[in-house]
Amino acid sequence: MIVTSAGITNGFIQKKYGGYGTQFNGNHVPSYSLPFKIENAPEHTASFAFILEDKDAYPVVGFTWIHWLGANLKRNGLEENESQTATDFIQGANSWISIQGNQETREQASYYGSMTPPDKSHTYELLIFALDEMLDLKNGFYLNELYEKMEGHILEEAVLKGIYEK
Repeated sequence: MIVTSAGITNGFIQKKYGGYGTQFNGNHVPSYSLPFKIENAPEHTASFAFILEDKDAYPVVGFTWIHWLGANLKRNGLEENESQTATDFIQGANSWISIQGNQETREQASYYGSMTPPDKSHTYELLIFALDEMLDLKNGFYLNELYEKMEGHILEEAVLKGIYEK
């Protein structure tokens, strides 16, 4: 399985998908989501789940920052900004819900909450999971709930990395 993004050029995430972009939610969190495309998924894939995370955030905030969670995606990718516009998949709570974030409500944090590296350029990882079933989750789910529901149902995984410059 291969994951690509028109929003990543030569390994760098385009500015519009993060803190240098122009679209922000009510709490001033960048919200213009990164597009991605999935190719060569396993034959019996029923749905996809995904995680966009920043492991470089650990030294700054004490944990890996979750920027976007999604599940029950039946199509092979998303166009830019579909975190805000699409209704055919569910989204989980990102780290902007935390004390280190803007303490958004669970509903506010259940969308793409973009990249704003505070200390240096960070490498972001988009993890894609091909699953053999739809997951019993609702909008606002947490990362641990996603992993719990995916257990035993992952057909294949793929990772796409990109750097967002400070």
